[in-house]
Order: sequence, then structure tokens, then C-alpha cells
Amino acid sequence: MEQSENNAQAEEKTQSLEWTAQLQEGGSLSYVDISDGSTGWTSIPGGFFTVRGPQYLADRVKIPGGECLLRPLALDWLKSSSRIDCVMQQSTNRVRLALDRAQKACAQKPFVWAFNLQIPSKEHYSVVSYFVTFNEFEEGSVWDRFLKGDDVFKNNRLKLIANISEGPWIVKTAVGEQAICILGRSLTCRYLQGSNFIEVDVDIGSSIVANAIVHLAIGYITTLTVDLAFLLEGQMESELPEQILGTIRLKKLDLAAAVSVELTPEGATPTITEGTSFQSRLWRSFGQGLSTLMQPAGPAGQIKQDGEAK
Repeated sequence: MEQSENNAQAEEKTQSLEWTAQLQEGGSLSYVDISDGSTGWTSIPGGFFTVRGPQYLADRVKIPGGECLLRPLALDWLKSSSRIDCVMQQSTNRVRLALDRAQKACAQKPFVWAFNLQIPSKEHYSVVSYFVTFNEFEEGSVWDRFLKGDDVFKNNRLKLIANISEGPWIVKTAVGEQAICILGRSLTCRYLQGSNFIEVDVDIGSSIVANAIVHLAIGYITTLTVDLAFLLEGQMESELPEQILGTIRLKKLDLAAAVSVELTPEGATPTITEGTSFQSRLWRSFGQGLSTLMQPAGPAGQIKQDGEAK
């Protein structure tokens, strides 16, 4: 009987690894080794980032991030004529289709976190990173409360750490070393949640500073290596040390590699037009943004070189 249970568990693990591996390799960008110099994406160890330590509220000491809570699942590099919302609601989305199949086939039910970074331009781009877990979070934990909480709670907890590990000086200066942002305080975030997934749509165009920096970076996108970490901010002693949900490394992307998508009505959104020219808005915004970044640390959530005490 015990041998039979072990075989079933081994088969279950094999099935889960098979469908996740297929998704990793199936996008428009290659899944590459961390040391590989080629174009694509990968996940990097949490230790590449620093997070709030166990006594941070008293000593302000940060520590290297440890093992990530979620497994990297897939990455989509998309473009459309309008903003790309609700990707997990699209009937043709490859991750949603695979998740629905896995939900039926696997005894251990997967749960997917999708982070959709929306980049407005002449065409609208989205970098959508997907992570998966097969374990439920402990009831009452910050992650459990995030999933069950309202948008106000979510907006005050979801944190992004960004670093340009390779790229020209002007972009590194604009972003800073380990730039930290509480996403919902600085940018418009929309949340879509189902029984087996949560999606966060992050509208970068909703912030003058973030919009300017990202558009600056797009001009150098084929030379950039960008490291991102998603986590929930620990604001109470019981929530420390912080643990990273998942990480992504984007290596020397190409705008031409983005896949065009046609949105169905449930994912379509109207295009917002501006009166001033794109070029004048960009450089005015960048001037304001760079000035802000070089100021001493301001209120929590403001995008700057490092939003927290070292």
C-alpha cells in the first residue's frame, strides 16, 4: 500500500513538472539559463535582492532574500492596439488553458499568480510573468490575507523590487540600484481573481515618473538585463522577514518578438488619447522623474532609488 502511494505521488510530481516545463518553453521568449548571454527570460535566486529582515521595524536591517515561495511558470511578451487587460480571462490564453487542464488532471491543485506589467506606447505592450504554487498559504498569513483582502489591502502590500543588472549608465541612473515600489500606491493596479489564479494588471502609464523611465528604457531594450522581484511588504513583526513570491530576469528583449494578441470583449479596454505629443510628454516626464529619483527618500511608495532604509 505504501509503495503504491509513493508511486502515485511520484507520478503526480512528474505530471506537474511536465506541464509547467511546457509552459516555460512555450512563449515567444526563450527560457534561458541564468548564466546564458542570449535573449530571453529566466528566474533568479531570491538572494539577488535584499528584503526586510526579522527585526527590520527596530533595526532597519535588510537581508538577502531566500527561497522564493512560488515556482516560475511562464512569461508572455505581448502587444496590441489597446491596453492588454485580464489575460487570464482570455479563452485563448495558453496559461489559462493549461491551468484548467492541470486542475482536472492533478490531485494537487495548482494556483497561479500572474503579474501583468502594461507598457503604453504607439502599440500597447505587456510583460506577463506567471508563477505557480501547489500549496495553500497558512490561514491568517500575509499572503492568505492578500488573497482574501480588498483592493485597499492589496494596494498597500504588493511590492516590486527592480534592478538593471546590465545596461547603459543613463538607464541605471534613472532606475537606481534596487528600486522599490509599493505598486498600488504609485500606479493603478487592477485585480482579477478566480478559484485557481490571481492576476494583477499594473498600468505603468498611470504614473508620470514610471512611464518616463520605462519609455527611456525601451530605447535601450536590446541592451538591458532587468531583474524583478514580487513580494508582499512586511509591516508587522509577525510578517518578517519578508519572503519573495517570485523573480524574473528579462534579458535583452526585442520589441519585434512581442506576440500580437486580439482581445475578446471581456479583455478589451478603450484606448486613452492625450492632447500633447508623445515626445514632449516623455521628456517633460523624464525630467520630473529623474529629479524625483535623485531626491532623498520621500513618502512610502514613491518610486525612487531605494524606498527604504538600508
